[in-house]
Amino acid sequence: MSFYAYLRAADARYQERFGLDFEEFKVGQRFKHRPGVTLSQQDNADEALDTLNSAMLHYDAHYAAQTAWKKPLMVSTVTLQRVIGMASRTFGRKQAILGFAEIALTGPVFGGDTLYSESEILGVRDGGMQHGIVTVVSRGVNAEGKEVAKLTYDLAVYKRGHHPDEAGGASLPPVEEERFMLYSTGPDGALVERYGMFFEDARAGETFVHYPRRTFHRDEAIEHAWRSLEANPQFHDQSWIDRHQDGRHRIQEPWVIAAATAATTRTFGRVVANLGWTDIKLPTPVYAGDTTEAESTIVDKRESKSRPNEGILTVDTRAYNQRRELVLAYRRNLLVYRRTAETPYAKAGYA
Repeated sequence: MSFYAYLRAADARYQERFGLDFEEFKVGQRFKHRPGVTLSQQDNADEALDTLNSAMLHYDAHYAAQTAWKKPLMVSTVTLQRVIGMASRTFGRKQAILGFAEIALTGPVFGGDTLYSESEILGVRDGGMQHGIVTVVSRGVNAEGKEVAKLTYDLAVYKRGHHPDEAGGASLPPVEEERFMLYSTGPDGALVERYGMFFEDARAGETFVHYPRRTFHRDEAIEHAWRSLEANPQFHDQSWIDRHQDGRHRIQEPWVIAAATAATTRTFGRVVANLGWTDIKLPTPVYAGDTTEAESTIVDKRESKSRPNEGILTVDTRAYNQRRELVLAYRRNLLVYRRTAETPYAKAGYA
């Protein structure tokens, strides 16, 4: 089994890996997907209004107060989407969901509830040359461990070497080191997804190519500029953009930095705090339609003099567009948990 989070791209260079190949699934496996997500009434209203949902129970608090629930009930499709989406670290190599045998809502969900996803493999069978079929039951559970949703469905999952990123070329080998394992085995035998390295596992000189890549879209160029009170017309004035930017919406630089930084969190997920950016360079503008890929190199690691439970990593991050042009580079100092320290993971149900 190749339950490791990275592939070896070169000496001291690692490619992040999401999802298991079909051959790695076995009947009876149980996965606890991480991270979870706390839902809000804003999520509820957005989902209902974006779909023109006329069930006012989801967004009319006065009406909801007259019902048995006493407050707005979360739209069921929010729960459906989150339970499936949160499982993508394990099922990220799926070709498609072939169908659901059942989508059961077994408990209420409200704004403020924290939702987690857990899955069990019920069956595996051949599906042809490129993929196999995995039957899964995924459950949405809240922070108290109570089930609120149960989804039974079939996935078409690519076989080893047949994923579009690998087909026709030599597959990169997994880096079979304990620090890079995708899962930790819980007391009940379930495989709990892991994110990030502890301070002790980081090594100066190593480079990590982050996954997934990020494509920027026109709507977010406009939205994030408005939300930042950015008055410059190059982000949201269509007439100005047509006359001066060939109709291309430019992506605001802070949003490019935000997206690249977020991409690093699968590797540097054990961060206590980001201590700040230095030497930030933005040599090539990013426009709607561009796709960026980020990579990070650990430059240095040192003990924290004032915080014995943490260490400090110095990390250089670079982001490139689809033409492999450098669009962003910066250095950060990160405060990172030590493995031997008292950490929040076990108490919160994380590995």
